[in-house]
Formats: sequence, structure tokens, C-alpha cells
Amino acid sequence: ARRGEDAAPDGTLVWAREQTRGRGRRGRDWVSPPGNLHLSLILRPEVPLREAAQLSFVTAVALYDALGNISEPGHQIHLKWPNDVLLQEKKVAGILLESEAGGAEFPEWVIVGLGVNVAHFPDDAAYPATSLSAEHWTVSVEDTLVAFTRSFQRWANIWVEEGFDIVRRTWLNRAIGKGKSIEVHLENETLTGNFKDLDDDGALILERDGAERRVAAGVVYFPDN
Repeated sequence: ARRGEDAAPDGTLVWAREQTRGRGRRGRDWVSPPGNLHLSLILRPEVPLREAAQLSFVTAVALYDALGNISEPGHQIHLKWPNDVLLQEKKVAGILLESEAGGAEFPEWVIVGLGVNVAHFPDDAAYPATSLSAEHWTVSVEDTLVAFTRSFQRWANIWVEEGFDIVRRTWLNRAIGKGKSIEVHLENETLTGNFKDLDDDGALILERDGAERRVAAGVVYFPDN
């Protein structure tokens, strides 16, 4: 975030070989030893703050393609709402957006934080995790970084030129749990229903008791698994 406030150019990428003071969702520590991919991408999108949140889904579909390009045969990659990437139904990557608008409609900057478990994964995570190495992928951090940056550039251009709908539809086609019963854990309640859709802002549309509920943030679990 400091580099964002210091007016780093749009598209600046900060790559750390080790992360000791990272922050995850809700301020949780995001610590990862050497051997994993940790990067921050500083962007200055000329869109309202509400639309800038779509960059989480742009990043997810880009990473999906990147992993597909370097993958070992026979592995299943899925996207999990709102900002995770799964390998063999275990979390292998997470995405986090941070932004600063200063009260304005348009953000001054958006930082896309990305962590990919290349060599290591936490064994005490709330959701089952894995790493590329644990699934017998023979790829390096550098391989993963190059594949992602190429893929992200392509998908960012698609988003700018064609809008969010193609990103949204692509994300849904790759999502786990679409059309199935899920649990969404919120701050003060747990919702159960069918994962019906994403809206134009990337919020999850949950169908329950014949009605639809829009969920902007939460943690998804799959009771059938």
C-alpha cells in the first residue's frame, strides 16, 4: 500500500520471495515462507470504486489460465467465491484487493495481492489447503509468476475493452459449487441455499426458500463434500 500512496506507476508489480507481515481478509496475518509466490500489483483503473472490485475476478480467471498453462495432466482447477483458487478441491491461491479512494468515486489506486502455494501450504487453515509441489507439479515460483503476468495482461485488456460480463461468465464456468447447495458464513449468521449466480458487481446470488439473497462478502463451504 505504501508504494501505491507514493504514486507508483500503473502496473507496478512488487514480488516478494518471502512475506512476513502480509495481511489477509479481515486483517488476518498472511505469512508465507520462501518458495511460494507472493506479489502485489498496483493498478490505477479509471473506473468507479464499485467496478474496481471486479479486478478480483479478473485476477482469478487469469490465474486459472496461468495454472492451466503450466499444469501437470489430470489436475482439477476451480474458482471459489469470492477470491480463492482451488486445486484438487483444496485452496492453492488467494486474492485480496486493497484500495484508496479518499472519499472520491474513483479509486486513487487498487492493489491486487496474490499468494500462490507453490512449495508450501498451511496445515492449520480453516479451509483445506494444498500446494503445487504437494500435488507433484514440477514448476518454480518464476514459472508461475511469468505465466500469471502474461495471463493477467490479457484478461485485464479484455475487462477494459469488453466489460465485466465476459469475465463474470468465464468465472462462473470455472466455479465450484455453481447450482449446488452451499453454506455461506457471514459475520453473525450462516446462510444455506443454492449458488445461483453472480450479479454485475460480483456478489453471490443465493437462492433459498424460493427467494434470492445477494451476498457481498462471506466464506463459502460445501456441505456435500
